[in-house]
Amino acid sequence: MAGDRFEVYSAGSHPSRVHPMAIAVLKEWGIDISHHTSDYVDDYLDKGIDIVITVCDHANQVCPHFPGNAERIHWSIEDPFRDWNFNPNHLDSFRETRDTLKAKLEEFLRTH
Repeated sequence: MAGDRFEVYSAGSHPSRVHPMAIAVLKEWGIDISHHTSDYVDDYLDKGIDIVITVCDHANQVCPHFPGNAERIHWSIEDPFRDWNFNPNHLDSFRETRDTLKAKLEEFLRTH
């Protein structure tokens, strides 16, 4: 969405794997994240990050301090995770999260 404007990383406080339903709902838009990984946020502390966006309240509470003057942005978005099963009845909650993230990212790109 940002083209070459930003170098983007994704990480978490308790990474494990990418959820199959997240893969499915992004595939609906032609985005393939099936080969993406779930990384520890600590792996990025020395990367010169200048903007940190947390997307759930727990992440906001446990996110480490990044060196320098990294701008912190928090988006309180409900995590659709319930379990690791692929349950078609839960796809709508993953779609809602996807759509919310897209809207937040569009707003972020308008203002940065």
